[in-house]
Amino acid sequence: MSYYQHPLDVTGLPSWKALEEHRLAMQNFSMREAFKADPTRFDDLSVSCSGLFLDYSKNLITPETRTLLVNLAREAGVEQAAHAMFEGERINASENRPVLHTALRRPMGESVMVDGKNIMRDVHTALAQMTDIVTRIHNNLWRGFSDKTITDVVNIGIGGSFLGPQLVSEALLPFTQHGVRTHYLANIDGSEFREVTAKLNVETTLFIISSKTFGTLETLKNAQAARTWYLGKGGTEEKLYRHFIAVTSNKQAAVEFGIREKNIFPMWDWVGGRYSLWSAIGLPIALAIGMSNFKDLLSGAYSMDQHFLSEPFESNMPVLLAMLGVWYHNFWGAQSYAFLPYDHYLRNFVKHLQQMDMESNGKSVRQDGTPVSCTTGPVIWGGVGCNGQHAYHQLLHQGTPLIPADFIVPVVSHNPVADHHEWLYANCLSQSQALMRGKTREEAEAELRAKGLSEAEVQRLAPHKVIPGNRPSNTVVMETISPGRLGALIALYEHKVFVQGVIWGINSFDQWGVELGKDLGKAVYNQMTRFDAAPAEDASTQGLIDFFRGRHRG
Repeated sequence: MSYYQHPLDVTGLPSWKALEEHRLAMQNFSMREAFKADPTRFDDLSVSCSGLFLDYSKNLITPETRTLLVNLAREAGVEQAAHAMFEGERINASENRPVLHTALRRPMGESVMVDGKNIMRDVHTALAQMTDIVTRIHNNLWRGFSDKTITDVVNIGIGGSFLGPQLVSEALLPFTQHGVRTHYLANIDGSEFREVTAKLNVETTLFIISSKTFGTLETLKNAQAARTWYLGKGGTEEKLYRHFIAVTSNKQAAVEFGIREKNIFPMWDWVGGRYSLWSAIGLPIALAIGMSNFKDLLSGAYSMDQHFLSEPFESNMPVLLAMLGVWYHNFWGAQSYAFLPYDHYLRNFVKHLQQMDMESNGKSVRQDGTPVSCTTGPVIWGGVGCNGQHAYHQLLHQGTPLIPADFIVPVVSHNPVADHHEWLYANCLSQSQALMRGKTREEAEAELRAKGLSEAEVQRLAPHKVIPGNRPSNTVVMETISPGRLGALIALYEHKVFVQGVIWGINSFDQWGVELGKDLGKAVYNQMTRFDAAPAEDASTQGLIDFFRGRHRG
C-alpha cells in the first residue's frame, strides 16, 4: 500500500536515465538495416499467448532496448503493483477502493477477499443470475406484455456501460444465438433515441438500464424516454417489468422505476465502468451470444491475466506493449497512438480503447497528489482497416509527427468473399511494412525513371514520392475472432494501460476530470430553463445561453 501512497518519481530512477542515454544512441537507428543485419530479428521480437501472436520487430528497438525497458518496469514496481491489484489492495487511492475487474473472470473455487468477504461468491451468483435470464429469453420463456417473445434488447447506458458491451457484441456478431439483436442507446441526443426505437417493435423489446447509481443523467433520461415510448405504444404499467431490467447498485431506485427486484443485477464499487463488460454490464453480450460464449470470453481474459502475472517481462505481452508505448511517448515525443483493426467486426474497438486509455491515464498528478514529472496519456485514435489507407494513413507515412501504430488482424474471415480476405491481410502487412521501410530519394528517382519521365520531371516529382519510413508499429494476429481470443485481446490492452499508469505513478482507476463538466451542466441547464436563475459566471457561456433562449422563444 505504501507504493500507492508514495509513488516513485520514475524520472529519477537509474533505469530511466539509462533509457535517456540509450535514446541518444538510437538517434540514427534504421529498422531497414536492422532487419538486414539480423535474420533472427522477427523470431527474437515476437511472442504469443492466449491465441494471440504479437510481432513487435518493426519498432525502433534493439534487444538492448527491450532489456532497458524491462528494467524500468521492474524498478518502477510493476510486478508488485500487479499483484496488489489482483489481491484486492485499495490501489484506487483517491476513492479508497480495490480494483478487481480481474476477479470477474476468475473461475469458481478461487478466493479474493475484500473487507473479510470472499467476493467470488457474489461474482458467480451474478453469473448464475445472468444464466437464468439468458436461458429464459433464449427458450422463449420470457415474454412481453402481449405474450410475444423477445427479439431485441436495448442497452441504455453510457461510457463503460456502453462502449465495452457494444464492442464485444459487434465483434462477436457471427456467434449470435436465437436471433436476439442488441442495440445501444447512450447519447442524450433525441435523434439517437429516435433512430434506435424506429427499428423496434415494443411488444418484443427488452430494455436493460445500466447505471451504478441509477441516476446518471443521460442514462436516466433515456430510460424515462424508453418508458414513455413503451407506454405510448400499448404497454402497460402492470407488465412493465417484462420489458425493463436493470444493472445497478441502487436497487430502491430501480424498484421505484417498476423493475422487479429479482431482475436487478449487481454492480460493485470495486469495478470501474470502463472495465465492467465482464460483469452483469455484459448482459446484452450474453443475450446476443449465449452464456457459453460469454464464459469463453471470460476464460480468454483470465488466460491473459495469468500470462500477465506469471510470464517474465521479456516475453510478457502486456508489459512489452506498455513499455514500447512509454518508449515512444516519453523518449521520442510521440503524442498520439493509432489503432488499426483490419476487421469490420472490430470497427468499434478504437472507441473502447479511447475510453480505457485516455480516461484511465489522462492524469497530471500522481497517486499522492503531487504533479507528474513526465508526460502521460497519449491521444488514442484510429479506425478500421483499408478505409484508413485512403484517409489518415497519409499522415502516418509522410506527416511530421511520429505516430506509433498497432495493427490487429485475423488470419481467417468469418465471411469469406472470393479473395477479399487475402487482400485485406496483404494490405495490413504492407502498411506496416511501408511504415518501416519507407521509400528513399534514390528509390523514388529510379521508380520515376523506369516510367520514362524526363530527368527534369524526375527531379521535380521525386521529393514528393519520398516516404521517410522507420516508423514503428506492432502487429497483433489471431487465427480468427472468437470469444476467447477477443477476451484475451481486450484484457491485453487493459493490462497495458495499467502498466503505463504504474510507470507514471498515477491512478488509472479514477476519473475526476469528467465530473466538473457534469456538475456545471446542471447549473447551465437551470440558467437555460429558469428565468430567475443567476447569470453564468462568464460572458461566453451566458451569450450562448441567450442565443439558445432567443431561438426557442422565436
